[in-house]
Amino acid sequence: MTTAFDPIDLRGTPLANRIAMAPMTRSRAFGPGLTPTDSTVEYYAQRATAGLIITEGIQPSPVGQGYPDTPGLHSGEQVAAWRRVTDAVHAAGGRIFAQLMHAGRIGHPSLLPDGLVPVGASPVAAAGQLFTHEGPQDLVTPRELTADEVRATIGDFAAAARNAVEAGFDGVELHGANGYLIHQFLAPNTNLRDDEWGGSPEARTRFALEVTKAVVSAIGAERTAIRISPTNAYNDIAEPLEEAELTYPALVRELDTLDLAYLHILEGGPGLRELTLALRKEYSGTLVLNAATEGPTGPGALDLIDDGVADLVSYGALFLANPDLPARLRAGGPFNTPDVATFFGGGDKGYTDYPALGG
Repeated sequence: MTTAFDPIDLRGTPLANRIAMAPMTRSRAFGPGLTPTDSTVEYYAQRATAGLIITEGIQPSPVGQGYPDTPGLHSGEQVAAWRRVTDAVHAAGGRIFAQLMHAGRIGHPSLLPDGLVPVGASPVAAAGQLFTHEGPQDLVTPRELTADEVRATIGDFAAAARNAVEAGFDGVELHGANGYLIHQFLAPNTNLRDDEWGGSPEARTRFALEVTKAVVSAIGAERTAIRISPTNAYNDIAEPLEEAELTYPALVRELDTLDLAYLHILEGGPGLRELTLALRKEYSGTLVLNAATEGPTGPGALDLIDDGVADLVSYGALFLANPDLPARLRAGGPFNTPDVATFFGGGDKGYTDYPALGG
């Protein structure tokens, strides 16, 4: 029987175990030009015993930034800074994919340079506010991307993927989840287009597929992955189950033909395992699952690998508080409790300090 502690090969990238560190926005790119700092290097190197690290969301272009102090991969300065991170992770025996995240309509003009404004599939504002350096701000109505701009944005993803490889990443994960730009094209309440990029469930999958294909062409399928979150209401997405049951099997069937490194599913709620299993049947490659759980994902999620539901399980909050999480999972604990105030507070407080195993 396969267990979480067995190795696995991601199309040529060997992983020591099947426990992945999920991508988590940190807003700590305090270096010049939105670059990672020494604390970022230490943070990821500490977690190198994960079978696979998936980084925080990294914007592929300046207009893709959605939150304060998030890092990019669209400048030489950023590539050089990320190289320090990947070198440290590799020196510690780990593997690391960069998550490319274009926030789309989730952003604010005050975060963007040169008079840029957030863009989206359609001019539909998300409800709510966003924290900025000037305090909370209402989310704005995005500017709808023209057809030419859609293709230019696809090019931005491909260019950022090439930068990721130059920076030493083992691959990239496209963020098609959580209400960001790729998800905004997939969801019926944020994609009101009637051109080639919208109008039907199949047409709404086109942007996700074209971005994925462009990145495959740029860096190879073996280095390309994508994350999706069917029905996830985060960031004011309205994606009814009946719509998701049409959209996502169609998307996954096409993704399956590309022979990607993996497909990463974030379950949008505890009642969606049936949809996860249906998508699993459509996808013949490696499946990473971020399971819907009550509170932070715990040791019980490892059974998903034993049962064949997933090939890897990704952990989020528990990896923040427990950088040596694979060892703790093997030992059955103890587990440090994630502290939101510590890990998401200002500065670098709590970024790398944690009680060691047995402490």
